[in-house]
Amino acid sequence: MRGMTAPLHMPWADQADRSLLVVLAFCGAFASAAVGAVLAASWFWLPLAIVAAAAVGIVAFRHTIAFCVAWLLLAGATLEMTLADLVGPAAFETTIAVVKSAELGLALLCVVRYGFRLDVFNPAFGFVAMFAAGLVFGLYPGLAPADSLRSLLGSIAPFAFAFSRVPPRWGSAMVHTTAWVPLLSVAGGAVLDLAGLRPMFFDFGGERLAGLGHPAFLAGFCLAAIYACLMELYRDGRSRWLLLLAANFLILVLTGARAPLAYAIIVTVLALVFLRSGAFPRKHRILLILAGACMLPLLAVVAHDLPSVRLFNVLSSEPGDFSGRDLLWPPFEQAAAAAPWFGWGVGAGNAIIPHDSELALIIQSWAAHNEYLRMLVEGGQVGRGLLIALFFLWVVQHSRHLCRNDRVIIRLAFVAFAAHAYTDNVLIATTACVFFTFATGVFARKTLAAHG
Repeated sequence: MRGMTAPLHMPWADQADRSLLVVLAFCGAFASAAVGAVLAASWFWLPLAIVAAAAVGIVAFRHTIAFCVAWLLLAGATLEMTLADLVGPAAFETTIAVVKSAELGLALLCVVRYGFRLDVFNPAFGFVAMFAAGLVFGLYPGLAPADSLRSLLGSIAPFAFAFSRVPPRWGSAMVHTTAWVPLLSVAGGAVLDLAGLRPMFFDFGGERLAGLGHPAFLAGFCLAAIYACLMELYRDGRSRWLLLLAANFLILVLTGARAPLAYAIIVTVLALVFLRSGAFPRKHRILLILAGACMLPLLAVVAHDLPSVRLFNVLSSEPGDFSGRDLLWPPFEQAAAAAPWFGWGVGAGNAIIPHDSELALIIQSWAAHNEYLRMLVEGGQVGRGLLIALFFLWVVQHSRHLCRNDRVIIRLAFVAFAAHAYTDNVLIATTACVFFTFATGVFARKTLAAHG
């Protein structure tokens, strides 16, 4: 009948009540733990740990989207850097492993709940092929197969959600969460700064805003957040997205990241000039462009008064090479020349520069800061070419069903991502987990194309 709505479908609503079995399972686990305490004390916690894991799994299954949102916020917080500063360097690798393992686990949970999809052009297949080629043609000296496997799992984790038929509401939740990641990171960093535990700004050729992590990582999150805000502005035109867009741009400026700021400005200006939307009329877009243009002279004036801020330091003096790429790239180029076709296997990029070498200690990095060069080292010309082709086909395939505005913005975002990959570690950092989860969320909203 008209005016009546269908009842909401609740998870497991059509299934029999199995609460008695759950209670019996808990009782059995505690009984097993009690027996273990008497017969084998070292096994006392095993039954309880299994029950705890099962309980978390049940709750996560019933509230999958909420758990994915919580994970995305934690990934964007880059707690590995916060804990490394507060606890010690050992927490860095451990926290990254936990974050990426949680993503793989949640992706598997999404497959169980929403169904599996054979994502033919998923870039993860490129990393798998490079891993196999490394085992066949030989790994880089000192790189063990187990280390290469760990790198493989870390490389494919950001793309894992794309193998599930996640619903549009999951996609909307990921897009909306991405827009808030930088602001929450800065808020968390402010709390730690006020408590005297960790500063918000770090000196890297000038003061740079770091939030809970690193300025370069925070800048990467700002890029994804700006793209998310643009999409929502064109969908409903609400002022909150405009305010959040401005906040993310301000955070991006304070990170001092030059290349991400340039890409964000280019994508935003192109979108505002060429894309149309009834929810975001032309006069509002023109006012936004003019407001941004008026800020440029102001930045030039302020740059002379705030040289301690890294971006203003760059604007008021001759820019230098703050990342030491001229020192980092030659060892990678030499390694790539020694295995030009199939490379040295996934994970070789972490073994080129010894972590305790003088170069790594001076620059505080052993990564290539160039994903094309790193892929050449790990996969050779064949592996790198395959990965680039998969990226292109993946984006084209998934974006062709989107509404026009979403399609243009996400494709512009990936063009900017491809350019950004030439000077930064955009595939191996935690920013990749956030960016590709955001992209998967955009792809999942294709059924909402009518909004465009």
